Amino acid sequence: MVEHTVKAYENEISQLRGLIAEMGGLAEVAIRSAIDALSRQDEDLARQVVENDAKLDALEAEVDRLVVRTIALRAPMADDLRDVIAALKISGVVERIGDYSKNIAKRVYRFEGPRKIEPLTLVPAMAEIAQGMVRDVLNAYGARDAELAVAVIERDKQLDDFYNSIFRNLVSYMVENPSTISDAAQLLFVARNLERIGDHATNVAEMVYFAATGDYWTERDEDEQGEVSG
Repeated sequence: MVEHTVKAYENEISQLRGLIAEMGGLAEVAIRSAIDALSRQDEDLARQVVENDAKLDALEAEVDRLVVRTIALRAPMADDLRDVIAALKISGVVERIGDYSKNIAKRVYRFEGPRKIEPLTLVPAMAEIAQGMVRDVLNAYGARDAELAVAVIERDKQLDDFYNSIFRNLVSYMVENPSTISDAAQLLFVARNLERIGDHATNVAEMVYFAATGDYWTERDEDEQGEVSG
């Protein structure tokens, strides 16, 4: 009976990990597709990103149900409980990453013309960093790899620096080209969404670190943790 219970619990944890991995894969694709849609002004691809967000929502709901069932039936403790709670929290964060990708895709419809403004060339490189952070943090979660989680946390500063650079470029570009203010403002929102994706990947990395070690990550700059905007 005990062996059966342990096996059932292991299966549920494995299922949770599988669901999180699936959500992570969808989130990565959403980021990449949203930026591709933006770069090419591809409204059909943008619409697909928006519609596919429902898949992430459904997977998050499935994780929620499985976590509640696991806690109710198995009463996990210590390491096991950390695993289950981490899965619950991470699924919510990954779903939010999908929302940011959806927001980026929606910006495609708001550009005033087909022209491409110069700072747009910087956005795909920033997106690549954000997408890499999401990929690596989900790999860290699957492998309970605290070191990889720390590497993701440390990469967040690189993304913040990229955002600040794009912000300065866009402000200068708007001053020099007043007719592009509307489109440049849309790019500012895109860059901000990418920066927030990095913040969420960092939050997941901190959860992974805790799940793997039992200790809270304490070396992150407190000012950075409290930095929130619209």
